[in-house]
Amino acid sequence: MKKSIFLAISFASLVSCSNSDADYDATGTFETTEVTVSAEQTGKLLQFSVEEGNTVNANAQVGLIDTVQLYLKARQIGATKLVYSSQKPEVSTQLATLRQQLAKAQQEVARFQGLVKEGAANKKNLDDAQSQVDVIKRQIAAQESSLQKATNSLTAQMNTADVQQLQIADQLQKCHIYSPITGTVLEKYAEPGEFVAIGKPLFKVSNVNDMKLRAYITADQMTQIKLGQKVTVYADKGEKDRKAYDGKITWISDKAEFTPKTIQTRDERANLVYAIKISIKNDGMVKSGMYGDVKF
Repeated sequence: MKKSIFLAISFASLVSCSNSDADYDATGTFETTEVTVSAEQTGKLLQFSVEEGNTVNANAQVGLIDTVQLYLKARQIGATKLVYSSQKPEVSTQLATLRQQLAKAQQEVARFQGLVKEGAANKKNLDDAQSQVDVIKRQIAAQESSLQKATNSLTAQMNTADVQQLQIADQLQKCHIYSPITGTVLEKYAEPGEFVAIGKPLFKVSNVNDMKLRAYITADQMTQIKLGQKVTVYADKGEKDRKAYDGKITWISDKAEFTPKTIQTRDERANLVYAIKISIKNDGMVKSGMYGDVKF
């Protein structure tokens, strides 16, 4: 009788050990993408609608930093640009008098050419008239050059004002606070009415819907897996139960590292292991930092 009981206990222990060996191929911890959103402008936090535990959508505005001073600066730059524009010379208007004088001088040249040809005027009169044409042409060229330089200078200043306006527009845009991802607010670091500076953390958001199990495998197990492979991931559910999730291998490290102290592998004697990441769709039960197992 005692021998039968001993055999039964031994068989149960053997089955238990066998099941334990087949329980998982690797283990690790769950992690998620966490993003800390910081202020990109300095000023009073006029609006801030995030609360810890709330869900925010990607690119949704959740706050606003005071924009009054930037708005006034943008208006000032716009007025300065109008001043530059009004100072641009009217080239055709300012050269109109000289061009009229040139036309009259050229008529005089033509008249003296006819008179000289007919012998009614001497050559000096024609030379003087031609000299007057040349002088006026040089005056027009000099005036055009001066007006062009003034125009180019004012155009450059207007272009500088355009760049300043774009900079102000960018700064105004950065006064609007957006969530970069869809996720759950984990921590909130500021309140409406506070004065914030560039770089001050405002809140932390986590994409808890898509969790990743960071597990470790031995070199021998590397031959069993590949990117995109579907696997089964287990997470603790209560004290004794575990819940299975469909997972997919999304990353495999190409460098070996020493086995972390908190991680067990199928071959616990292995000193060097490779990290992998397995993505699962979270149903709300898996939390960041929880332990999980994977079966290939």
